Amino acid sequence: MSESEPKSAYELAMERLRKKDAEQGVEPRPLTKKQRAAIAEVRSAYDARIAEREILFRSEQSKATDPAAFEEAEQNYRRDRDRLVRERDAKVERIRDGS
Repeated sequence: MSESEPKSAYELAMERLRKKDAEQGVEPRPLTKKQRAAIAEVRSAYDARIAEREILFRSEQSKATDPAAFEEAEQNYRRDRDRLVRERDAKVERIRDGS
């Protein structure tokens, strides 16, 4: 891209983020192949667990006859999904940090 061409909103945002990181002393660290593979494995495993939980929720939802049972199933599903997402994100962050 030449200097005279306008930049996209994405490119401008990325420049601002890089500048902000540089001001705060954050150095970009590229992930190793091993880290990328480990992150992909964690995400795949948790995506499967989330999908499994969604299937169970759909089954419970179809069997629910009263609104209270339906609401309880939905709350349980949301709680479990949020927990799984938090666990997944924590594991990915630990891999990124090299822990």
